[in-house]
Amino acid sequence: MYTIKEVSEKLNVSEHTLRFWAKSGFFPFVKRDKNNIRLFSDNDLEWVRIVICLRSVGIDNKSVKKYIELCILGDKTIKERYLIIKNTKDKALKQLKELQKQIELLSYKENFYEKLINENLKDTWNPMNSLK
Repeated sequence: MYTIKEVSEKLNVSEHTLRFWAKSGFFPFVKRDKNNIRLFSDNDLEWVRIVICLRSVGIDNKSVKKYIELCILGDKTIKERYLIIKNTKDKALKQLKELQKQIELLSYKENFYEKLINENLKDTWNPMNSLK
């Protein structure tokens, strides 16, 4: 069993976020000890992982809650859950393509500035240099 602090460290998500998600009903099977401290099982960590995944792609809390509710309802909701996961994956792939474009631009600019530094050149593309 893991405390919020341990889950936070293990899965690199803030304790505050975990508490918020717990209050939102994202971890329906988390137990509490005699001091009312949440204790996460290994199975609960799987719930946390999917919530992290869905939220990191930008899925809103209402949709995450819907996914969890469908999971609890069981196998009769497999098709609905499949569509949620498929649509989320499609969204993540679009985001990845956009990030790849950004990385290409940043790599280009990094190489450009590295050349300026190594060859002690002026940045002729910087509009501020033409004002002088």
